[in-house]
Amino acid sequence: MPWAYVLSLFPLGLLATAASFARWVRPSGDEWCFLPVIRTHGLSGMVRKFYVDDNGRVMNGVLVWLYGRSGVPGQQWFAPISAVFVLGILWAVTALALRRAALTVPRGIPLFVASMVTVVFLLGSPNTYKTFYWPAASVSHTLPPVLACAAVIPFLLARSRGGRAVALGIGVVIGLCIGTLSEQSTVVVLVVLIAALVMTFRTGGGQSRRRLRAWLAVGVAATLAGALILVTSPGSRRRRGRVGAAKDTSLIAPDSLAGTARSFGHIMIDTFSSWQYLGAVAAGVLLGLVMRGPGGARPDPPRRPVLLLCAGAVTFLVAGYLATLLAYPVFHAGVVNSTRLWNDFLFLYVALLTGLGMMLGQSLQGVRLHRLHGGVLRWAAAAACAAVCVGLAPPLVHLGDQMRVRAHAWERQDVWLRARVAQGARVLPYAPTPIAKMTEPFGNGKRSWVTACVARYYHLTRVDYAPEVP
Repeated sequence: MPWAYVLSLFPLGLLATAASFARWVRPSGDEWCFLPVIRTHGLSGMVRKFYVDDNGRVMNGVLVWLYGRSGVPGQQWFAPISAVFVLGILWAVTALALRRAALTVPRGIPLFVASMVTVVFLLGSPNTYKTFYWPAASVSHTLPPVLACAAVIPFLLARSRGGRAVALGIGVVIGLCIGTLSEQSTVVVLVVLIAALVMTFRTGGGQSRRRLRAWLAVGVAATLAGALILVTSPGSRRRRGRVGAAKDTSLIAPDSLAGTARSFGHIMIDTFSSWQYLGAVAAGVLLGLVMRGPGGARPDPPRRPVLLLCAGAVTFLVAGYLATLLAYPVFHAGVVNSTRLWNDFLFLYVALLTGLGMMLGQSLQGVRLHRLHGGVLRWAAAAACAAVCVGLAPPLVHLGDQMRVRAHAWERQDVWLRARVAQGARVLPYAPTPIAKMTEPFGNGKRSWVTACVARYYHLTRVDYAPEVP
Protein backbone atom coordinates (compact mmCIF):
# COMPACT_ATOMS: atom_id res chain seq x y z
CA MET A 1 0.00 0.00 0.00
CA PRO A 2 1.46 3.42 -0.94
CA TRP A 3 2.58 5.38 2.11
CA ALA A 4 0.18 8.26 1.36
CA TYR A 5 -2.81 5.95 1.79
CA VAL A 6 -1.47 4.85 5.18
CA LEU A 7 -1.03 8.48 6.19
CA SER A 8 -4.60 9.20 5.04
CA LEU A 9 -5.87 6.84 7.72
CA PHE A 10 -5.32 9.60 10.32
CA PRO A 11 -7.71 12.21 8.85
CA LEU A 12 -10.07 9.62 7.37
CA GLY A 13 -10.30 7.79 10.70
CA LEU A 14 -11.10 11.06 12.45
CA LEU A 15 -13.78 11.85 9.87
CA ALA A 16 -15.28 8.37 10.25
CA THR A 17 -15.39 8.80 14.03
CA ALA A 18 -17.05 12.19 13.69
CA ALA A 19 -19.59 10.76 11.25
CA SER A 20 -20.43 7.94 13.66
CA PHE A 21 -21.28 10.48 16.38
CA ALA A 22 -23.97 11.92 14.11
CA ARG A 23 -26.33 9.18 15.32
CA TRP A 24 -26.68 11.24 18.51
CA VAL A 25 -27.94 14.37 16.70
CA ARG A 26 -31.41 15.48 17.81
CA PRO A 27 -33.47 18.57 16.85
CA SER A 28 -32.41 21.90 18.34
CA GLY A 29 -32.40 25.55 17.38
CA ASP A 30 -34.05 26.29 14.04
CA GLU A 31 -34.94 22.65 13.42
CA TRP A 32 -37.72 22.91 16.01
CA CYS A 33 -39.37 25.45 13.71
CA PHE A 34 -38.56 23.77 10.40
CA LEU A 35 -39.87 20.29 11.16
CA PRO A 36 -43.53 21.26 11.83
CA VAL A 37 -43.63 23.26 8.57
CA ILE A 38 -42.18 20.35 6.57
CA ARG A 39 -44.59 17.93 8.21
CA THR A 40 -47.62 20.07 7.37
CA HIS A 41 -46.76 21.90 4.14
CA GLY A 42 -43.82 20.05 2.57
CA LEU A 43 -41.45 21.63 0.07
CA SER A 44 -43.76 24.47 -0.94
CA GLY A 45 -44.22 25.43 2.69
CA MET A 46 -40.47 25.58 3.33
CA VAL A 47 -39.78 27.60 0.20
CA ARG A 48 -42.54 30.04 1.14
CA LYS A 49 -41.29 30.26 4.73
CA PHE A 50 -37.80 31.26 3.60
CA TYR A 51 -38.66 33.38 0.57
CA VAL A 52 -41.70 35.21 1.95
CA ASP A 53 -41.39 35.17 5.73
CA ASP A 54 -37.85 34.59 7.02
CA ASN A 55 -34.91 35.83 4.97
CA GLY A 56 -35.33 35.16 1.24
CA ARG A 57 -32.87 32.25 1.14
CA VAL A 58 -34.98 30.13 -1.18
CA MET A 59 -32.32 27.49 -1.91
CA ASN A 60 -31.81 27.19 1.82
CA GLY A 61 -35.45 26.20 2.11
CA VAL A 62 -35.01 23.50 -0.55
CA LEU A 63 -31.99 21.98 1.22
CA VAL A 64 -33.70 22.11 4.61
CA TRP A 65 -36.64 20.24 3.12
CA LEU A 66 -34.31 17.60 1.64
CA TYR A 67 -32.88 16.60 5.02
CA GLY A 68 -35.90 17.56 7.14
CA ARG A 69 -38.52 15.51 5.30
CA SER A 70 -37.10 12.38 6.98
CA GLY A 71 -37.43 13.92 10.44
CA VAL A 72 -34.78 13.08 13.01
CA PRO A 73 -33.05 10.43 10.82
CA GLY A 74 -32.55 13.04 8.12
CA GLN A 75 -30.66 15.24 10.56
CA GLN A 76 -28.56 12.29 11.68
CA TRP A 77 -27.55 11.38 8.13
CA PHE A 78 -26.76 14.97 7.20
CA ALA A 79 -23.29 15.10 8.76
CA PRO A 80 -21.96 11.85 7.22
CA ILE A 81 -23.32 12.78 3.79
CA SER A 82 -21.92 16.30 3.98
CA ALA A 83 -18.50 14.91 5.03
CA VAL A 84 -18.47 12.66 1.95
CA PHE A 85 -19.62 15.63 -0.17
CA VAL A 86 -16.84 17.92 1.06
CA LEU A 87 -14.16 15.23 0.86
CA GLY A 88 -15.23 14.11 -2.61
CA ILE A 89 -15.22 17.62 -4.05
CA LEU A 90 -11.84 18.52 -2.56
CA TRP A 91 -10.35 15.21 -3.70
CA ALA A 92 -11.59 15.76 -7.26
CA VAL A 93 -10.42 19.38 -7.38
CA THR A 94 -6.97 18.47 -6.06
CA ALA A 95 -6.47 15.58 -8.49
CA LEU A 96 -7.81 17.47 -11.50
CA ALA A 97 -5.82 20.63 -10.75
CA LEU A 98 -2.60 18.61 -10.56
CA ARG A 99 -3.41 16.86 -13.82
CA ARG A 100 -4.30 20.14 -15.55
CA ALA A 101 -0.98 21.60 -14.42
CA ALA A 102 0.89 18.52 -15.74
CA LEU A 103 2.13 17.69 -12.24
CA THR A 104 2.44 14.20 -10.80
CA VAL A 105 2.40 13.10 -7.17
CA PRO A 106 2.61 9.71 -5.44
CA ARG A 107 -0.60 7.72 -5.35
CA GLY A 108 -2.85 8.72 -2.48
CA ILE A 109 -1.53 12.26 -2.06
CA PRO A 110 -4.65 13.98 -3.51
CA LEU A 111 -6.84 11.95 -1.14
CA PHE A 112 -4.59 12.77 1.79
CA VAL A 113 -4.53 16.53 1.09
CA ALA A 114 -8.30 16.61 0.57
CA SER A 115 -8.96 14.67 3.78
CA MET A 116 -6.66 16.94 5.80
CA VAL A 117 -8.37 20.07 4.49
CA THR A 118 -11.76 18.49 5.24
CA VAL A 119 -10.73 17.63 8.80
CA VAL A 120 -9.27 21.06 9.51
CA PHE A 121 -12.32 22.85 8.09
CA LEU A 122 -15.09 20.70 9.58
CA LEU A 123 -13.55 19.54 12.86
CA GLY A 124 -11.07 22.32 13.61
CA SER A 125 -13.66 25.09 13.76
CA PRO A 126 -14.41 27.00 16.99
CA ASN A 127 -17.74 25.15 17.34
CA THR A 128 -17.66 21.76 15.62
CA TYR A 129 -21.28 21.02 16.46
CA LYS A 130 -22.60 24.08 14.64
CA THR A 131 -20.18 23.64 11.74
CA PHE A 132 -20.64 19.91 11.15
CA TYR A 133 -23.61 18.50 13.04
CA TRP A 134 -26.18 21.32 12.88
CA PRO A 135 -27.77 21.02 9.41
CA ALA A 136 -29.41 24.46 9.42
CA ALA A 137 -26.06 26.21 9.91
CA SER A 138 -24.22 23.88 7.57
CA VAL A 139 -26.46 24.52 4.55
CA SER A 140 -26.11 28.28 5.06
CA HIS A 141 -22.46 28.71 6.01
CA THR A 142 -20.44 25.47 5.83
CA LEU A 143 -21.39 23.90 2.50
CA PRO A 144 -21.78 26.98 0.21
CA PRO A 145 -18.03 27.69 -0.11
CA VAL A 146 -17.42 24.01 -0.88
CA LEU A 147 -20.26 24.09 -3.41
CA ALA A 148 -18.50 27.00 -5.09
CA CYS A 149 -15.39 24.83 -5.24
CA ALA A 150 -17.43 22.17 -7.04
CA ALA A 151 -17.96 24.55 -9.95
CA VAL A 152 -14.23 24.26 -10.69
CA ILE A 153 -14.51 20.52 -11.48
CA PRO A 154 -16.30 20.76 -14.87
CA PHE A 155 -14.02 23.66 -15.82
CA LEU A 156 -10.93 21.53 -15.14
CA LEU A 157 -12.45 18.61 -17.04
CA ALA A 158 -13.47 20.63 -20.11
CA ARG A 159 -11.40 19.90 -23.20
CA SER A 160 -13.81 20.66 -26.05
CA ARG A 161 -16.14 23.52 -26.88
CA GLY A 162 -19.08 21.44 -25.69
CA GLY A 163 -17.32 20.65 -22.43
CA ARG A 164 -16.62 24.32 -21.83
CA ALA A 165 -20.27 25.14 -22.51
CA VAL A 166 -21.31 22.55 -19.94
CA ALA A 167 -18.84 24.02 -17.45
CA LEU A 168 -20.34 27.47 -17.98
CA GLY A 169 -23.87 26.10 -17.54
CA ILE A 170 -22.96 24.34 -14.30
CA GLY A 171 -21.25 27.52 -13.14
CA VAL A 172 -24.48 29.44 -13.73
CA VAL A 173 -26.53 26.93 -11.73
CA ILE A 174 -24.08 26.86 -8.82
CA GLY A 175 -23.78 30.65 -8.82
CA LEU A 176 -27.56 31.01 -8.61
CA CYS A 177 -27.68 28.46 -5.78
CA ILE A 178 -24.98 30.20 -3.77
CA GLY A 179 -26.61 33.58 -4.29
CA THR A 180 -29.83 32.26 -2.74
CA LEU A 181 -28.18 30.35 0.13
CA SER A 182 -26.73 33.14 2.27
CA GLU A 183 -25.58 36.72 1.92
CA GLN A 184 -22.25 36.06 3.64
CA SER A 185 -21.25 33.16 1.39
CA THR A 186 -22.33 35.17 -1.64
CA VAL A 187 -20.06 38.10 -0.87
CA VAL A 188 -17.10 35.80 -0.18
CA VAL A 189 -17.57 33.99 -3.48
CA LEU A 190 -17.94 37.28 -5.35
CA VAL A 191 -14.76 38.70 -3.84
CA VAL A 192 -12.82 35.55 -4.73
CA LEU A 193 -14.14 35.47 -8.30
CA ILE A 194 -13.45 39.16 -8.88
CA ALA A 195 -9.95 38.85 -7.39
CA ALA A 196 -9.22 35.86 -9.62
CA LEU A 197 -10.56 37.77 -12.61
CA VAL A 198 -8.24 40.68 -11.86
CA MET A 199 -5.30 38.31 -11.43
CA THR A 200 -5.82 36.88 -14.92
CA PHE A 201 -4.55 40.18 -16.25
CA ARG A 202 -1.32 39.72 -14.29
CA THR A 203 -0.65 35.99 -14.74
CA GLY A 204 -1.36 33.24 -17.26
CA GLY A 205 -1.57 33.75 -20.99
CA GLY A 206 -3.07 32.86 -24.33
CA GLN A 207 -6.35 31.17 -25.08
CA SER A 208 -6.57 29.51 -21.66
CA ARG A 209 -6.56 32.90 -19.98
CA ARG A 210 -9.48 34.13 -22.08
CA ARG A 211 -11.46 30.99 -21.29
CA LEU A 212 -10.75 31.42 -17.60
CA ARG A 213 -11.91 35.03 -17.75
CA ALA A 214 -15.16 34.02 -19.42
CA TRP A 215 -15.81 31.34 -16.81
CA LEU A 216 -15.08 33.74 -13.94
CA ALA A 217 -17.26 36.47 -15.46
CA VAL A 218 -20.17 34.05 -15.85
CA GLY A 219 -19.71 32.98 -12.23
CA VAL A 220 -19.82 36.59 -11.05
CA ALA A 221 -22.95 37.31 -13.09
CA ALA A 222 -24.78 34.18 -11.91
CA THR A 223 -23.92 34.77 -8.26
CA LEU A 224 -25.04 38.40 -8.52
CA ALA A 225 -28.31 37.25 -10.09
CA GLY A 226 -28.91 34.86 -7.21
CA ALA A 227 -28.09 37.58 -4.71
CA LEU A 228 -30.56 39.90 -6.43
CA ILE A 229 -33.29 37.28 -6.06
CA LEU A 230 -32.48 37.04 -2.36
CA VAL A 231 -32.23 40.72 -1.42
CA THR A 232 -35.39 41.69 -3.32
CA SER A 233 -37.47 38.93 -1.74
CA PRO A 234 -40.25 39.72 0.77
CA GLY A 235 -38.45 37.61 3.37
CA SER A 236 -35.23 39.58 3.07
CA ARG A 237 -37.10 42.88 3.38
CA ARG A 238 -38.93 41.60 6.45
CA ARG A 239 -35.70 40.47 8.06
CA ARG A 240 -34.03 43.83 7.47
CA GLY A 241 -37.08 45.51 8.94
CA ARG A 242 -37.03 43.29 12.03
CA VAL A 243 -33.41 44.11 12.85
CA GLY A 244 -33.71 47.80 12.06
CA ALA A 245 -31.64 47.59 8.86
CA ALA A 246 -34.38 48.43 6.39
CA LYS A 247 -32.43 51.39 5.07
CA ASP A 248 -29.85 50.43 2.48
CA THR A 249 -27.39 52.89 4.02
CA SER A 250 -27.31 51.13 7.42
CA LEU A 251 -24.44 48.88 6.32
CA ILE A 252 -22.17 51.79 5.46
CA ALA A 253 -23.04 53.86 8.52
CA PRO A 254 -19.89 54.80 10.49
CA ASP A 255 -21.05 52.83 13.53
CA SER A 256 -21.54 49.68 11.45
CA LEU A 257 -18.20 50.02 9.70
CA ALA A 258 -16.30 50.64 12.94
CA GLY A 259 -18.15 47.95 14.88
CA THR A 260 -17.52 45.46 12.10
CA ALA A 261 -13.82 46.31 12.10
CA ARG A 262 -13.58 45.69 15.85
CA SER A 263 -15.49 42.42 15.63
CA PHE A 264 -13.54 41.20 12.62
CA GLY A 265 -10.32 42.03 14.43
CA HIS A 266 -11.34 39.80 17.35
CA ILE A 267 -12.28 37.02 14.92
CA MET A 268 -8.90 37.26 13.20
CA ILE A 269 -7.05 37.09 16.53
CA ASP A 270 -8.91 33.89 17.39
CA THR A 271 -8.33 32.48 13.91
CA PHE A 272 -4.64 33.28 13.59
CA SER A 273 -3.93 31.86 17.06
CA SER A 274 -5.65 28.51 16.37
CA TRP A 275 -3.06 25.72 16.11
CA GLN A 276 -5.26 23.29 14.16
CA TYR A 277 -4.90 25.29 10.95
CA LEU A 278 -1.25 24.27 10.87
CA GLY A 279 -2.55 20.96 9.56
CA ALA A 280 -3.53 22.66 6.30
CA VAL A 281 -0.07 24.24 5.99
CA ALA A 282 1.64 20.91 6.67
CA ALA A 283 -0.52 19.11 4.10
CA GLY A 284 0.36 21.77 1.54
CA VAL A 285 4.08 21.51 2.35
CA LEU A 286 3.98 17.75 1.84
CA LEU A 287 2.18 18.22 -1.46
CA GLY A 288 4.77 20.73 -2.62
CA LEU A 289 7.65 18.48 -1.60
CA VAL A 290 6.47 15.40 -3.50
CA MET A 291 5.06 16.91 -6.70
CA ARG A 292 7.00 16.47 -9.91
CA GLY A 293 6.78 18.01 -13.35
CA PRO A 294 6.89 16.25 -16.74
CA GLY A 295 9.56 13.56 -16.84
CA GLY A 296 9.97 13.58 -13.08
CA ALA A 297 11.70 16.97 -13.06
CA ARG A 298 11.31 19.47 -10.27
CA PRO A 299 8.25 21.64 -10.98
CA ASP A 300 8.75 25.24 -11.88
CA PRO A 301 8.01 27.57 -8.95
CA PRO A 302 4.87 29.71 -9.22
CA ARG A 303 5.25 32.89 -11.21
CA ARG A 304 5.28 36.03 -9.05
CA PRO A 305 4.85 34.23 -5.70
CA VAL A 306 4.87 37.47 -3.71
CA LEU A 307 2.02 38.82 -5.83
CA LEU A 308 0.05 35.60 -5.32
CA LEU A 309 0.59 35.67 -1.55
CA CYS A 310 -0.40 39.32 -1.24
CA ALA A 311 -3.44 38.83 -3.47
CA GLY A 312 -4.56 35.84 -1.41
CA ALA A 313 -4.14 37.70 1.88
CA VAL A 314 -5.99 40.79 0.66
CA THR A 315 -8.78 38.68 -0.84
CA PHE A 316 -9.27 36.82 2.43
CA LEU A 317 -9.29 39.95 4.58
CA VAL A 318 -11.68 41.83 2.27
CA ALA A 319 -14.02 38.85 1.94
CA GLY A 320 -14.01 38.20 5.68
CA TYR A 321 -14.64 41.83 6.56
CA LEU A 322 -17.52 42.17 4.10
CA ALA A 323 -19.10 38.92 5.31
CA THR A 324 -18.88 40.20 8.88
CA LEU A 325 -20.30 43.56 7.80
CA LEU A 326 -23.37 41.87 6.29
CA ALA A 327 -23.99 39.98 9.53
CA TYR A 328 -23.36 42.95 11.82
CA PRO A 329 -26.84 44.58 11.59
CA VAL A 330 -28.37 41.31 12.83
CA PHE A 331 -25.83 40.22 15.45
CA HIS A 332 -23.96 43.46 16.24
CA ALA A 333 -21.00 42.72 18.54
CA GLY A 334 -22.41 39.22 19.00
CA VAL A 335 -21.04 38.30 15.57
CA VAL A 336 -17.82 37.49 17.41
CA ASN A 337 -19.61 34.69 19.25
CA SER A 338 -21.65 33.51 16.24
CA THR A 339 -18.86 31.24 15.07
CA ARG A 340 -20.99 29.46 12.46
CA LEU A 341 -20.88 32.67 10.40
CA TRP A 342 -17.10 32.48 10.26
CA ASN A 343 -17.25 29.37 8.07
CA ASP A 344 -18.22 31.51 5.08
CA PHE A 345 -14.62 32.77 4.93
CA LEU A 346 -12.74 30.17 7.00
CA PHE A 347 -12.86 27.70 4.12
CA LEU A 348 -11.03 30.28 2.03
CA TYR A 349 -8.52 30.65 4.87
CA VAL A 350 -7.87 26.90 4.98
CA ALA A 351 -7.52 26.73 1.19
CA LEU A 352 -5.06 29.64 1.18
CA LEU A 353 -3.00 28.05 3.96
CA THR A 354 -2.82 24.84 1.95
CA GLY A 355 -1.69 26.80 -1.10
CA LEU A 356 0.89 28.65 1.01
CA GLY A 357 2.23 25.33 2.27
CA MET A 358 2.41 23.99 -1.28
CA MET A 359 4.42 27.01 -2.42
CA LEU A 360 6.73 26.56 0.55
CA GLY A 361 7.20 22.90 -0.31
CA GLN A 362 7.99 23.78 -3.92
CA SER A 363 10.52 26.35 -2.75
CA LEU A 364 12.20 23.74 -0.56
CA GLN A 365 12.43 21.48 -3.59
CA GLY A 366 14.32 24.23 -5.37
CA VAL A 367 16.97 24.23 -2.64
CA ARG A 368 19.63 21.62 -3.33
CA LEU A 369 19.06 19.35 -0.35
CA HIS A 370 20.72 16.06 0.41
CA ARG A 371 18.34 13.18 -0.28
CA LEU A 372 18.26 12.41 3.44
CA HIS A 373 17.26 15.98 4.26
CA GLY A 374 14.43 15.87 1.71
CA GLY A 375 13.10 12.71 3.31
CA VAL A 376 13.27 14.28 6.76
CA LEU A 377 11.24 17.25 5.56
CA ARG A 378 8.58 15.00 4.08
CA TRP A 379 8.31 12.94 7.23
CA ALA A 380 8.22 16.10 9.37
CA ALA A 381 5.29 17.44 7.34
CA ALA A 382 3.53 14.07 7.56
CA ALA A 383 4.13 13.93 11.31
CA ALA A 384 2.69 17.43 11.72
CA CYS A 385 -0.48 16.37 9.88
CA ALA A 386 -0.82 13.27 12.04
CA ALA A 387 -0.24 15.34 15.19
CA VAL A 388 -3.04 17.74 14.25
CA CYS A 389 -5.42 14.81 13.75
CA VAL A 390 -4.42 13.32 17.09
CA GLY A 391 -4.84 16.71 18.77
CA LEU A 392 -8.35 17.11 17.37
CA ALA A 393 -9.45 13.68 18.59
CA PRO A 394 -9.96 14.39 22.36
CA PRO A 395 -12.30 17.40 21.93
CA LEU A 396 -14.22 15.46 19.27
CA VAL A 397 -14.67 12.47 21.58
CA HIS A 398 -15.76 14.81 24.39
CA LEU A 399 -18.34 16.40 22.08
CA GLY A 400 -19.55 12.94 21.11
CA ASP A 401 -20.07 12.09 24.79
CA GLN A 402 -22.06 15.30 25.29
CA MET A 403 -24.19 14.50 22.24
CA ARG A 404 -24.86 10.98 23.52
CA VAL A 405 -25.98 12.25 26.93
CA ARG A 406 -28.25 14.85 25.32
CA ALA A 407 -29.70 12.29 22.90
CA HIS A 408 -30.72 9.99 25.76
CA ALA A 409 -32.32 12.88 27.67
CA TRP A 410 -34.03 14.14 24.51
CA GLU A 411 -35.45 10.69 23.71
CA ARG A 412 -36.74 10.20 27.25
CA GLN A 413 -38.50 13.55 27.19
CA ASP A 414 -39.79 12.98 23.65
CA VAL A 415 -41.44 9.69 24.65
CA TRP A 416 -42.94 11.29 27.78
CA LEU A 417 -44.34 14.28 25.84
CA ARG A 418 -45.85 12.16 23.07
CA ALA A 419 -47.50 9.86 25.61
CA ARG A 420 -49.11 12.83 27.39
CA VAL A 421 -50.23 14.36 24.09
CA ALA A 422 -51.87 11.06 23.16
CA GLN A 423 -53.80 11.29 26.43
CA GLY A 424 -55.14 14.71 25.41
CA ALA A 425 -52.74 17.10 27.15
CA ARG A 426 -52.49 20.57 25.59
CA VAL A 427 -49.98 22.25 27.93
CA LEU A 428 -46.91 20.38 29.20
CA PRO A 429 -43.62 21.14 30.91
CA TYR A 430 -40.42 21.05 28.89
CA ALA A 431 -36.86 20.87 30.19
CA PRO A 432 -34.19 22.36 27.90
CA THR A 433 -31.49 19.96 26.68
CA PRO A 434 -28.66 22.30 25.64
CA ILE A 435 -25.67 21.33 23.52
CA ALA A 436 -22.80 23.43 22.11
CA LYS A 437 -24.44 26.81 22.80
CA MET A 438 -27.48 25.91 20.68
CA THR A 439 -30.73 27.81 21.22
CA GLU A 440 -33.14 25.81 23.35
CA PRO A 441 -36.53 26.69 24.84
CA PHE A 442 -36.13 28.41 28.19
CA GLY A 443 -32.44 29.04 27.78
CA ASN A 444 -31.23 30.40 31.13
CA GLY A 445 -34.73 29.72 32.41
CA LYS A 446 -36.31 32.27 30.05
CA ARG A 447 -38.81 31.72 27.24
CA SER A 448 -37.10 32.02 23.82
CA TRP A 449 -38.33 32.30 20.23
CA VAL A 450 -38.00 28.56 19.73
CA THR A 451 -40.44 27.74 22.55
CA ALA A 452 -43.52 28.16 20.36
CA CYS A 453 -41.94 25.93 17.71
CA VAL A 454 -41.48 23.13 20.24
CA ALA A 455 -45.16 23.40 21.13
CA ARG A 456 -46.12 23.10 17.45
CA TYR A 457 -43.76 20.16 16.98
CA TYR A 458 -45.60 18.23 19.72
CA HIS A 459 -49.09 19.51 18.76
CA LEU A 460 -49.37 21.46 22.01
CA THR A 461 -50.85 24.85 22.79
CA ARG A 462 -47.95 25.81 25.03
CA VAL A 463 -44.94 24.37 26.83
CA ASP A 464 -43.85 25.58 30.25
CA TYR A 465 -40.43 25.48 31.83
CA ALA A 466 -39.31 22.41 33.74
CA PRO A 467 -35.94 22.28 35.52
CA GLU A 468 -35.34 18.58 34.79
CA VAL A 469 -36.21 16.11 32.06
CA PRO A 470 -39.20 13.98 33.18
